[in-house]
Amino acid sequence: MATLLQFTVGNYRSFNQERTFSMVPGSIQDNPKECVVAEGRYKYLTAAAVYGANSSGKSNLVMALGAMKNMVLSSVKLNDHDLLSYDPFLLAENTGSQPTHFEVVYLDADETRVRYGFDYNLRQIVSEWLFISKKNKKEQPYFVRDEEGIGVDEMFFAEGVGLEERTNDNRLFLSLVAQLGGAISKTVLDFFNSGYKVISGLNSQGYEGLTERQFLNEEVESVDALQFFKDLQLGFIDIEAMERETEKGMKFIDVFTMHNVYDNDGVIAGKQRFRFDYCESQGTQKLFELAGPLFEALRHGRLLVMDELDAKMHPLISQHIIKLFSNEKTNPHHAQLLFTTHDTNLLSSHLLRRDQIWFTEKDKTESTDLYSLMHIVLPDGSKPRGDGNLERNYIKGRYGAVPYLRIIE
Repeated sequence: MATLLQFTVGNYRSFNQERTFSMVPGSIQDNPKECVVAEGRYKYLTAAAVYGANSSGKSNLVMALGAMKNMVLSSVKLNDHDLLSYDPFLLAENTGSQPTHFEVVYLDADETRVRYGFDYNLRQIVSEWLFISKKNKKEQPYFVRDEEGIGVDEMFFAEGVGLEERTNDNRLFLSLVAQLGGAISKTVLDFFNSGYKVISGLNSQGYEGLTERQFLNEEVESVDALQFFKDLQLGFIDIEAMERETEKGMKFIDVFTMHNVYDNDGVIAGKQRFRFDYCESQGTQKLFELAGPLFEALRHGRLLVMDELDAKMHPLISQHIIKLFSNEKTNPHHAQLLFTTHDTNLLSSHLLRRDQIWFTEKDKTESTDLYSLMHIVLPDGSKPRGDGNLERNYIKGRYGAVPYLRIIE
């Protein structure tokens, strides 16, 4: 299990200047208190929401986490002259040739704090660094890469010694060392491989395969998912998954829902099986598609990053999902949920503390600014109160990050 503390992005899509998102709680006493987890000297939040107008950069924050993950996992597979997936901010002079910046800070087992990041352009990794702080110890540089080469600490990162010259310009040093059997680098790589998953709530088709396999194999996640569906009262009482093989040897998983059949007096008289993808609503199908990643994260204590959580979803269901991550009983492994949303009802539902609420807003140069509700100073010099009407104040524009609409005569 690994826990996200901070993520920084710069010169990527709508982000020009570096901006940092944090899952570290502030020193406030807001409810719910269960969403704050303490591990030794570190504390972190189990959920956070990002609000903003359309085209303000919310999705680009999610995409940046996905882009960093893909870079770490795929750069080692590149040939010498392959181009990198470079997508810089293009609305300022010179940014189209400047490096993109990614850095992640996360908490690993035994209070080990890892800070890893890199800068890159279309053709090469410009810089790369790995700093680790062991329990109650000072942060130590394991390796640092710049235009002059790669400097490795022989005591802390012996697995990287001798591999500096074998690292091509377009490959990450961390990924190469991990591929060649480095133990420390592999643990860092594992964070990107399985520590977090990035999904879309707007285009969720494609995620259903994980949920189908969980039900087919009767995994623990499928038990949790079925109870989740029952709690939401979606109409069916059970789910069945069966594997079939075509004449050409291709295998598919068919999913069916079981519904009660009632007599004229409303008494249960039997059962009826429906084909899931044909008979259930699009909203129910979305919940099924998301259930696999959702309960996988909860079961294994991982981070789930979801763009547009509220798409095709009733506001009460969004609230229910957030409660799953904010409750010690349903989230004993302290999984995390980072999501973007337009659902302002969440701001008045007392499900989110002020330090769990973030905003994206474009400045006059069309660059995305990213800030927390805790960062806001109101015109009178005060800060937003935890017992204030956050939803009303947000809609009125007191926190920014809302669309400016032209009045229709």
